[in-house]
Amino acid sequence: MITNGILHQGISKKVCKVFWHFMVPFFSHDNHDAMETPIFGGQAGNSISLQVALPSGRCKTITVLQYGSIADVKIAAQESFGQRFLRLAAPDGRLFEPTESLRLAGLHDGDSIAAVAQQPKIAATKHAFALWSGGVVAWGHQLLGGYISDVQDQLRNVQQICGTFYAFAAILANGSVVTWGYAAFGGDSSRVQDQLRNVFKICASDKAFAAILADGSVVTWGDPDHGGESSRAQDHLRNVQQICGTCSAFAAILADGTVVTWGKPDDGGDSSGVQDMLLNVKQIRSTHHAFAAILADGSLVTWGFAVWGDASSRVQDQLQNVQQICGAFYAFAAILADGSVVTWGDPDHGGDSSRVQDQLRNVQQICGTCSAFAAILADGSVVTWGDPDHGGDSSRVQDQLRNVHQICGTCSAFAAILADGTVVTWGKPDDGGDSSGVQDMILNVKQIRSTHHAFAAILADGSLVTWGFAVWGGDSSRVQEQLRYI
Repeated sequence: MITNGILHQGISKKVCKVFWHFMVPFFSHDNHDAMETPIFGGQAGNSISLQVALPSGRCKTITVLQYGSIADVKIAAQESFGQRFLRLAAPDGRLFEPTESLRLAGLHDGDSIAAVAQQPKIAATKHAFALWSGGVVAWGHQLLGGYISDVQDQLRNVQQICGTFYAFAAILANGSVVTWGYAAFGGDSSRVQDQLRNVFKICASDKAFAAILADGSVVTWGDPDHGGESSRAQDHLRNVQQICGTCSAFAAILADGTVVTWGKPDDGGDSSGVQDMLLNVKQIRSTHHAFAAILADGSLVTWGFAVWGDASSRVQDQLQNVQQICGAFYAFAAILADGSVVTWGDPDHGGDSSRVQDQLRNVQQICGTCSAFAAILADGSVVTWGDPDHGGDSSRVQDQLRNVHQICGTCSAFAAILADGTVVTWGKPDDGGDSSGVQDMILNVKQIRSTHHAFAAILADGSLVTWGFAVWGGDSSRVQEQLRYI
């Protein structure tokens, strides 16, 4: 389904003021090439005209009803410029909120304002998508993150959104947090709301959130058995730099390169068996039940459920100069400095790559579904392995997989963006592996995100195309109109 998407990247007042400094000369002289006639309705005496300028120097005269809102100007400007996701700013650098009335915004006939284009971003739970550009729209399963009416008024100037399997958490520009979705699994943060100040970053397990504050401390909420209860580790959670989650545990890297863990012991919440090895840690990645840490010397330390990721002893001597790690649900794949790949974990779910090992050369990027991996090589071709029904068999589309730039996976399907902006899909059809219904729409694609059973693609013009399981994000038609306003 198609809908028009939007995202948010914060724009500082300083940036707006610098932009306005360069636009003042433009507005102080006649510029007949740039100026255009009014394009939005309004009768004489009941309307005002505003000059709206992009950083490129393009300028439009927008006429709206004088008792309208900033949203009216925004929508008219977007239609006139053919540019989505515009954020409007006053000459002093203040960013206008779409809900502001023109009168309260202090705008008068003949005033000049700036318009800055923003890039949309998408986050996902297992069952729903959230797309933001200052404001937020969500779709998918309404009880599990796809319904935001209860918190819509709070979702302004959103900086980051993170999802558990069942709920979302959004960081606002002032460092506060807004949550929605299934209450017990992260959608209700009321217990810790007074602690969620100056939040820097949020990470998720399946059913809990962990927020890093500006001072390096950590606040957790959600299911206590899935990492939402961190009291046992709280005294050690100081100067935290990064957090990673399995299904029911968290691992935090501190400023000194050591690691603190909490949550279910068997799923990585207990790292005592390898604690003396967890020094100078640079990066942590996870499967559903295990962690893998890359140390400064390029070696690897793993812990958690052995069958699903901790059984790296079989390949430990090969795990040298590790550059990147990717985790599927039940296995890991590591890219080494020479571009080769080492895998371990459940052999039937991506942990055994022996069938394609001789093809895994000059690997640049790896993506995983629940039970399979797809690797992009330096020449833009793709190699897949793991469960054939979950994307491990790409033979049907192999001839199309050329000049691949990015791959994204649902639980059992892959979507690859090619250099020309088109998309190739494979895997289970109902989970996004069949994009034939929208193939003529997914052109000039810039990014793709996924829930467990659906894909969402943002195009170059800012529009959004979704496909896959409709209830879990594959149908975004319900929010099409809302996307014009955020």
